[in-house]
Amino acid sequence: MNDPSRVVADRMAEAALVWLDSLDAEQRGLAAGPPPGAGDDAEAERTRWFYTPTDHGGITFYDQRPSQHRLLMRLLASGLSEAGYNTVATVMGLENILDRVEDFSINWGARERSRDPGMYYLRVFGEPGGPGPWGWRFGGHHISINMLVVDGRVASTTPCFMGADPAASPLLGGVRLRPLGAAEDLARELVRSLDRDLAAEAVLLPRPPIDVVAGNSAQVAEDRVVLRRELWRTGRFVPERPDQPNTGLYGEEREAVALSPKPKGVPGAALDAGQRELLRALLGTYLGRVPDGVSPLPRYDDPAALDEVHFAWAGSTAPGEPHYYRVHGPRLLIEWTNVNRGANHCHAVWRDPDADFGGDVLAAHLKAHHTP
Repeated sequence: MNDPSRVVADRMAEAALVWLDSLDAEQRGLAAGPPPGAGDDAEAERTRWFYTPTDHGGITFYDQRPSQHRLLMRLLASGLSEAGYNTVATVMGLENILDRVEDFSINWGARERSRDPGMYYLRVFGEPGGPGPWGWRFGGHHISINMLVVDGRVASTTPCFMGADPAASPLLGGVRLRPLGAAEDLARELVRSLDRDLAAEAVLLPRPPIDVVAGNSAQVAEDRVVLRRELWRTGRFVPERPDQPNTGLYGEEREAVALSPKPKGVPGAALDAGQRELLRALLGTYLGRVPDGVSPLPRYDDPAALDEVHFAWAGSTAPGEPHYYRVHGPRLLIEWTNVNRGANHCHAVWRDPDADFGGDVLAAHLKAHHTP
């Protein structure tokens, strides 16, 4: 039987090669990066990621022809589940809706258009399908997909960020477009199901941070403070209050939600059967972004694994009010926030605190194959 991880890796390699072969020399100069592990500077760039509308590094849609757009999207789809791909495509399209929400008025000077579905970047690192490690990164406003392949298998799929602004918008017939709605609704149902004692343990703070605590850090670190200016590539755009913490919290409030080696909140072991089902379903809205065989979701079919997952909340539990939650356990960090634009602008990130960007597998490979 084929290893599902190898099947996904082969599919990504084939799609990446076809796309790269469609590029001319100038385009490849933007699109192709050094292989993973090529050196400190190269690794600093490979592990530099954003979820803001800044330069993510790579080649944009505007630098390609429509026929190449199709091949780019084929590569993106090769590393995502069907639902994950559909969600990413929807988030990209939300730039058109956000432009209208802002009355087509945002102007960042150098750009012809600020809310722009064409400002998404792709870069491939290394030789797809070759003997060495390789990977790819796709990102733009509210999207960051990071893939690494080592020894022919998918070694890492994190950080994996999706967001939505607006988080909910009206469609004809009285329905609403909510690309990440299930991730909000399941978590709220879970926190509202807790009894008084468990709720006191789960709710870290009566008001939420304004952004995910780990921000766009290359590595999840205990009590790391990410500043707003770090969310943007240097020189491209300077946000208001650039030296403010990205969470907007200080002092005791910051400490209350700070990341720590011991997860905060309520452990899965303290939940009843129905609440555990909600927690498992919530995990699926994040870990289901990537294909079966690559996703770690089956790990949580083991009751002992789910026991170690902690759920924490900050802010109001009422629908439509600003809030934040976290799901934290071994090899797992999920963060969600919906605070800005009247609690209609959400961020949702899945990370592996121990091995984002496949650092552990890559280090073992390099040691085995390149030690003198």
